[in-house]
Amino acid sequence: MERRDKTNYYLDIAEVVAERGTCLRRNFGAIIVKNDEIISTGYTGAPRGRSNCCDLKYCIRDKLNIPRGTQYELCRSVHAEANAIISASRKDMIGATLYLVGKEMKTGELILNANPCSMCKRLIINSGIENVIIRDSKDDYRTINVRYWIENDESLNGTAGY
Repeated sequence: MERRDKTNYYLDIAEVVAERGTCLRRNFGAIIVKNDEIISTGYTGAPRGRSNCCDLKYCIRDKLNIPRGTQYELCRSVHAEANAIISASRKDMIGATLYLVGKEMKTGELILNANPCSMCKRLIINSGIENVIIRDSKDDYRTINVRYWIENDESLNGTAGY
């Protein structure tokens, strides 16, 4: 028996968390881990008490053909990273790792080259999270040291996975 490595183990958990997502376009799951303990989880969904896109049966960004990574202000959802950060205390997040997995809802395939949006990058920086690990395929992932975003202001721009 070959034991699953820790990174893919945590990414597998984040992938399951994404299944709770309510977006009709793309769903992400995020977990924050520190010292081999899951601190919090988050998935893509409308703010508490508001209707989700899956309940409304439409996505406004899809209806308006808004490209990936733009005009988030029109989206009903709170991103998975933000929801995970909201659910954790900052003292627990300092030095932690955020694991992120996204799936296309129409195909069920993993989102290639996914990245947190610029707002989520800012939240991640302020939370004290040290690394972000993003799944690209079942056994392939990228690790981003958050220090890179801090030292390279231009890295806070660009497209995201949503």
